[in-house]
Amino acid sequence: MANAPTPTKPTTPKPKKESSGGSGLFATLTVPICIVVSLFIFYFIFGDASHFQGGDNKGTPANGDVFGIIYGGGKLVPLVMSYVLMLIVFSIERFIVIGKASGTTSVDAFVKRIQVFLNSGNIDAASAECDKQKGSVANVIKAGLKKYKEMETETHLDVDQKTLAIQKDIEEATALEMPMLEQNLTIIATLVAIGTLTGLLGTVIGMIKAFSELAGASQNSSALSAAISEALVNTAFGISTSALSIIMYNVFTSKIDGLTYAIDETGFSIVQTFAASHKNQ
Repeated sequence: MANAPTPTKPTTPKPKKESSGGSGLFATLTVPICIVVSLFIFYFIFGDASHFQGGDNKGTPANGDVFGIIYGGGKLVPLVMSYVLMLIVFSIERFIVIGKASGTTSVDAFVKRIQVFLNSGNIDAASAECDKQKGSVANVIKAGLKKYKEMETETHLDVDQKTLAIQKDIEEATALEMPMLEQNLTIIATLVAIGTLTGLLGTVIGMIKAFSELAGASQNSSALSAAISEALVNTAFGISTSALSIIMYNVFTSKIDGLTYAIDETGFSIVQTFAASHKNQ
């Protein structure tokens, strides 16, 4: 009995490599740009003399002036601010990429339409539906449908070998499409940790300054208040960055899991439909 042929690989790997390279360039440029923008905002907007008593940004912030209070958080604040900007930029980028991967309509509705066509044995209509839907999910399913039609004309394999070939082709198409969705998620996951750690470092520096003022002979209450304020500002920024990063990371992983489930569900339907319709061969 002839062995199952190696499934034909989809013709999309090259575009995926280009997409990966583009995403890497995007990440490489985004990080330094966010740092530069944060430094500009910190020193030229938050540090503007109008936010401080007496017009001196080295003095006490004006009463209730949030910008002045944030500026008093010290030199680690713009670094944490850059984390927030990175989170915003990469979140927008992920929303766009995952949205395109989902296709033009709801993934759940698309999967149901494909299953209806499969149940009626209308493979051509299912392929046409994939062309309308577009996106990563549709690309994977279309690859499976293409293999389905190829196996219908294959005469040297039994049903089990044909279904295995279809399944492998779907898996290969998935391996080409899905990594694109996970790009830059590691950066968001990293922000969860370094946001808290950088904020904690700023807090420690602020508390060191505060205890130094308490230990000093002058007991300068203004300097002591500034040191405590620095510690609290860094704490607030660090915790906020970490919390937002956790939320966005979970949102994106949930969306990706939903797409993966849709692919698995439809792929299983394709394989089972083929096996059921050719079980007597």
